[in-house]
Amino acid sequence: MSACTRFRAWNNPEPEVALLITSAGNIIGATLGNDVNLRDVEGRSALLLGKAKDNNASGSLGPFIRLFDDAFTLETVSAAEIALNVSGEDGFELVGNSSMSQISRTPASLVAATIGRHHQYPDGLVLYLGTMFAPVQDRGGAGKGFTHKINDVVSISTPTLGTLSNRVRLSTECPPWTYGASHLMRDLSRAELL
Repeated sequence: MSACTRFRAWNNPEPEVALLITSAGNIIGATLGNDVNLRDVEGRSALLLGKAKDNNASGSLGPFIRLFDDAFTLETVSAAEIALNVSGEDGFELVGNSSMSQISRTPASLVAATIGRHHQYPDGLVLYLGTMFAPVQDRGGAGKGFTHKINDVVSISTPTLGTLSNRVRLSTECPPWTYGASHLMRDLSRAELL
């Protein structure tokens, strides 16, 4: 699966596992997620965090949703090792990994802090769990830090959830999001699945 993800200076890839949660707060499965923040916006003020994350093509999920069963559980997710690879047209390559066992809060505690009497999601939600990965490899010169470049390919993988790959593009050049919940309900109804 290849998708478009948006670009702006000083972006960092955030390879993560994302949980699928019902409206009642039950954790039923997982997938991979890539959440690329606008670090230059986010760094100016915590009040701008929403603006740093809410742009066209600002994140992706996939390549599939895996529901929990006897062989794949929340404990599997909690122990997952996530690999990251960033490949640029300029020959740049960044390889790293992150262990979900190193995040500061358990997946269940993150879900409990997200949904409850204080905040409801009538249709359920997908929750990015965060990551311990922060790229420190310089790109474009010593001391310049890491940033994405147009056409970078970012791949996130773990054996239980496959590989999610995205190509970096400008937000304004990514296809607009035009298929929403109302379209899904219409299509399910037409297929007589509702």
